[in-house]
Amino acid sequence: MVKLGLLGLMALFYIGGGINHFVNPEFYVNMMPPYMPAHGFLVALSGVVEILLGILVLWPPTRTAAAWAIIAMLVAFLPVHVHMLANSDLFPDMSVTFLWLRFPMQALLALWAYWYTVAPAAPERSRL
Repeated sequence: MVKLGLLGLMALFYIGGGINHFVNPEFYVNMMPPYMPAHGFLVALSGVVEILLGILVLWPPTRTAAAWAIIAMLVAFLPVHVHMLANSDLFPDMSVTFLWLRFPMQALLALWAYWYTVAPAAPERSRL
C-alpha cells in the first residue's frame, strides 16, 4: 500500500514539475548551459516529457518503461546541475551547498523510480 501511495506522489511530482516548465519557463531557461541549443524548446520538451512520464508511471502496462525513462531523464538533466555548480556565481539565490545536494537528490529520485522497475514477487501458492 505504501509503495502505491508513493507511486502517486512520484507521479504528482513529475506532472507538477512538468506543468511548472510552462508556468515558469524562465526559471528553467536560466539554468540551461550556454552550449545547449534552443533553450526554450528544450525546457518545453522536458516539461512535456515529465508530464507524460508522470502519467505513464501510473498505468501498470507502461510503469516499468516509464520508470526507466524517468531514470534516463534524470541522467540527461545532470549537465544542467554540473553547469549550475560550476557557475554558481550565476545563481546567487542558490547556495553552493544546495547545488551540491542536487546530485544526491537526483540519485534518490532515480532509486525511487527504480523501485517501480522491479516486478513484485508473485505470492507463493501453498501445495496442498
